[in-house]
Amino acid sequence: MSLRVRKIVPYLAVLAAIFAFGLVMFGAFVRLSNAGLSCPDWPTCYGKATWPQHAQAVVQANQAFPDRPFEADKAWREQVHRMLAGTLGVLVLLLALVAARRDWLMLLLILLSAIFATAGVTLYLHGAHQVASGLALLAILLPITGALWLREHGALKMSVLALAVIIFQAMLGMWTVTLLLKPVVVMGHLLGGLTTFGLLAYVALRYSGVGAPNNRYASLRRLVVLGMVLLAFQIALGGWTSANYAALACGTDFPTCLGQWAPPTNFHQGFVLWREVGVNYEGGVLDTAARSAIQITHRIGALVVFCYLSWLSYRLMRSGFRWGGIAVLAVLIFQVLLGISNVHLGLPLAVATMHNGGAALLLFVLLANFTRVQPWRTDVTDVLI
Repeated sequence: MSLRVRKIVPYLAVLAAIFAFGLVMFGAFVRLSNAGLSCPDWPTCYGKATWPQHAQAVVQANQAFPDRPFEADKAWREQVHRMLAGTLGVLVLLLALVAARRDWLMLLLILLSAIFATAGVTLYLHGAHQVASGLALLAILLPITGALWLREHGALKMSVLALAVIIFQAMLGMWTVTLLLKPVVVMGHLLGGLTTFGLLAYVALRYSGVGAPNNRYASLRRLVVLGMVLLAFQIALGGWTSANYAALACGTDFPTCLGQWAPPTNFHQGFVLWREVGVNYEGGVLDTAARSAIQITHRIGALVVFCYLSWLSYRLMRSGFRWGGIAVLAVLIFQVLLGISNVHLGLPLAVATMHNGGAALLLFVLLANFTRVQPWRTDVTDVLI
């Protein structure tokens, strides 16, 4: 493989990571502007590759989907989001192919995965939903199998796993529409998007040459990993809050809820993950007590994460990673302020969207610190020559 091809991998990883971050932000914008069901079919929009743009096409769309009248200001958002997701899929496929260029078995698994995924979408469009689902499952399992087969845990494995995650993301996007914004699917879609971004960001960071010369920071690395685990749980809580339309369940009160420190709550109903199929969950179906329970849990989770990451930033600075610790603390404070602003200002679209971006940035700074304290491996040095 030529030197030019080797050098393109780090740039491709950075491009994919930046693109994934932008997609997380745009996806939040689509969801928070209530455009998640603005295209009632998938992957087309009212049967169009783009969306209906002429009067006759709009009439035909409304006749075909009388329960979901066409809304031009929302439909374009959802379909552009799908197009951007498809573009990211191509970038991730290219990254995986180039990263695995020396492993012919891995290349074969990646190519078969791409073929099965493409065939699955084609068959889905022609109504063969069961066969399409089977092919999609194979498309996901093949790169996962390949990643598990790899002994090293570096950039190549993460690139291959990112391919599997983004194919699963496409299925979650389909289920988001077909299952009418089912909360567990919407939450999973958010987590999948941030997982994709995290994997790509890790690949970009590893290819950038970041790393410790030895294993002297093993204990600190475990603390950073715990921080990422806590953040992942908090992001899941945030996704559950958003998917159940519970962001304003406490009104515009903070730190109290509905003017009380202990308002009526229903934690059992608030955290039922799987509910009946066929119900339209747009706007939410839970009562105030259940939504308040979700919102309060999210706030408690935020407090736990804030305390731990504040302490972690102190530990990082004391261990010689001054700017890494400062970055964690700065993004953490910014994220908390955005969350409080969401409540006090009544969930303005711009602030709510930035709150999703803040979660992604917080994940990134933790990953950056993780790579700083992780021993440098030789599995990516050939790319940097």
